[in-house]
Amino acid sequence: MLKIQRATNNHVVLTLSGRMNAENVPELKALIESEVTGRRIVLELSDLTLVDRDAVKFLERCETDSIELENCPAYIREWIAREREGK
Repeated sequence: MLKIQRATNNHVVLTLSGRMNAENVPELKALIESEVTGRRIVLELSDLTLVDRDAVKFLERCETDSIELENCPAYIREWIAREREGK
């Protein structure tokens, strides 16, 4: 189960906690797309415990689109790097 909490000040922080899989990607994508264009978005990942390949691919695309991945667990960071190398 993935829990998403939203906080704002001069940017939007979406805190993700729990498990993220392919089923969660459309919901998170819709949340990101609903934000005001040009507003900085940060995904806080320190409480993300488990991801699947679809989630990693989505996070990689987010980072490519200038969404900051804050406190990204090392295993996810390494997996993103491997996905980029595979392109």
